[in-house]
Amino acid sequence: MRTSEIIRKTGETDIYLSIDLDGSGKSEIDTGCGFLDHMLTLFASHGSFDLKVTCNGDSHVDYHHSVEDIGICLGKAFKEALGDKKGIARYADIILPMDETLMLCAVDISGRSYLNYSLNIPTPKVGEFDTELCEEFMISFVRNSDVTLHFKQLFGSNSHHIIEAAFKSLGRVMKAAVAITGTAIPSTKGVL
Repeated sequence: MRTSEIIRKTGETDIYLSIDLDGSGKSEIDTGCGFLDHMLTLFASHGSFDLKVTCNGDSHVDYHHSVEDIGICLGKAFKEALGDKKGIARYADIILPMDETLMLCAVDISGRSYLNYSLNIPTPKVGEFDTELCEEFMISFVRNSDVTLHFKQLFGSNSHHIIEAAFKSLGRVMKAAVAITGTAIPSTKGVL
């Protein structure tokens, strides 16, 4: 089974995260930040991942530590659940529409962490969520999952829709990239 369970306790956050890559999109999310709960629910649903996340963070300061550490945990969980990566598709891409927003997202489960993040989010906040934290989440996810991830906002003017399109497209490309399509490691080097 391609599952993982991550527990992370620091002076700033206490996080439990579990994922089943071969799930059905069920999620139980309680991060202390309603907007992030919504984004992670969308990610799980669009990726068909069973995802459980609980976070007790220092939200009285702001949501930075919670968002960053949840990204770390999700990245570690993907890396652990994929194991040696035998049989996965490895690459995936999507152009995803979200009302006036159009998002391009592509991933390579390469074993090398790199993020190309080209989003122009026009407002500093969506509700209580600092929009700059979307990038912080993606940075943490990429560094800890060892994937190459590209986001390009093609169109869009609504901050909520831009971030929502990013999380939905991330779920969909990760679902396609981790799909079992063979039996070998998808690399001429024989390792990812």
